[in-house]
Amino acid sequence: MPSGLAPSSPADADLALRRELYFFTLYRLLEAALLVFFLFGPVENLIGTPRHDLFARSLALAYLFIAGLLFLFNGRGELRAQVFSGIASDLFFGILAIHALPGAGTGIALMLMFNVGAAALLLRARYGIGAAVLACAGLIGEWVWNWIGGESLSRTIAEPIMFALAYLSIALLTSALGRQMRESQELAERRGAEAANYAEVNELIIRRMRTGVLLVDGEGRLRLANEAAMLLLGDSGEYDGPRHGHRVLALAAPELARRLSRWRTEGRPDESPMQLAPDLPEVVPRFTRLLAGSDQTLIFLDDTSLVSRHAESITLAALGRFSASLAHEIRNPLAAINYAVQLLEESRDIAVSDRRLLEIVRQQGVRMNGIVENVLGMARREPAKPEHVELMGFVRQFVDEYRASHPIEQDTLRATGPEHRVETMVDPRQLHQALTVLVHNALTYGRMPGQPARVTVNVYFDDVGLPAIDVLDRGPGIPDSVAERLFRPFFTTSSHGTGLGLYIARELCRANQASLDYVPVPGGGGCFRIRLAGSSALPTR
Repeated sequence: MPSGLAPSSPADADLALRRELYFFTLYRLLEAALLVFFLFGPVENLIGTPRHDLFARSLALAYLFIAGLLFLFNGRGELRAQVFSGIASDLFFGILAIHALPGAGTGIALMLMFNVGAAALLLRARYGIGAAVLACAGLIGEWVWNWIGGESLSRTIAEPIMFALAYLSIALLTSALGRQMRESQELAERRGAEAANYAEVNELIIRRMRTGVLLVDGEGRLRLANEAAMLLLGDSGEYDGPRHGHRVLALAAPELARRLSRWRTEGRPDESPMQLAPDLPEVVPRFTRLLAGSDQTLIFLDDTSLVSRHAESITLAALGRFSASLAHEIRNPLAAINYAVQLLEESRDIAVSDRRLLEIVRQQGVRMNGIVENVLGMARREPAKPEHVELMGFVRQFVDEYRASHPIEQDTLRATGPEHRVETMVDPRQLHQALTVLVHNALTYGRMPGQPARVTVNVYFDDVGLPAIDVLDRGPGIPDSVAERLFRPFFTTSSHGTGLGLYIARELCRANQASLDYVPVPGGGGCFRIRLAGSSALPTR
């Protein structure tokens, strides 16, 4: 979005000073031309008889030539050098002209006063005052020259002294004025640069902000839009012809245009979520006028998915603290249960048939304790503790334990894979918890109506040679619209689910440098795939 602000660059400052120099050189050319006019024109008697006629005429022509060159080359070269050369020629020819034309000496001295003042304005203070000192020395030196040469003096020493004081005063005043002018110019440059930087920062913020921003004029044309707004609008809409070249809001987003029209006429916004296109996220529009009385309107489009993710992050943070507290509370009764089981196993009064039940209770107690440790680790953001695991044996043991501890009745759960060893680096407790979530979901939801579930946990090497585990079922599969949100926290299609199982399973996989994804099966059913690291992978800290 254009800022509309432009900095005051050093080139602009140099251009302003060169405009002043242009008028200075033009005034010098006028001085030289006037001197030539008085010497060669029909009014030559107005300045009296020259002291040295040939010298005076040659001097005037030379000054006119130099002034013409300085005027022609005004825009070239370094500015300070041009001012130095100009004031030097002014003082040189001016003092000589005062000597050659005694009748016009006072007028020439007066005209030189502007030259000294202009030089002090364009140069630094010491150079401007230095030019005034040279002018004073020239005037007094010219008077002394006449006095030593025995020329008849029509002026007293007071006149060059008064001119010298005037030159110094003008130089001091214009030097102070020039200093303030340069300081003001530098301040304007800094402020302009800061304003330009702020404008660029604002433009970058507006362009990159996740809230869409649109500027719509009174005729419904999109004047400006940031990146988020363009993504939310998509490619829909047309342009209103080559004369303007702007997209029309009524064509790009008809519902948004209707809401804007109602807001302009009734003044009541409709901030209910809306979808600009079928494949785009829902947005909440907000309207405000760009200026009071203006027909241009700013539209802010808030992506509801961003708001939802922000709310999810807040909820997950609270859940993390709650789960850590709950896990601490569970550990105490769980420790009591495990201790009671150990005591029962040592008793001789327990029947042999019941000891299998005690073994199951002890195994599940150990597993529950591992789950509690994992929840605490996630709450504390503790890293996984990977070990070398032979994956095929681990999966077979997992399936045997699951069938022993969970009554699956008519359902089928089996482990498949290669006969050779499949090595990997993973935290076995966290992998066990992730597989438990996946197998439980497959047995619960991965079945056709009225038929038993058939779940397979398959171990293999993927295309790049890394170990992988597929949990496959023969159910109806998962629609694409649901698959996109499977791993979001608190998302569930069941009235009895919490929506945290798959999220925790993926987080556990990520903690082990593994990935968990849903892969649709062409022949029907569903597949959750865990891609693990190789046996040579190093754990991250």
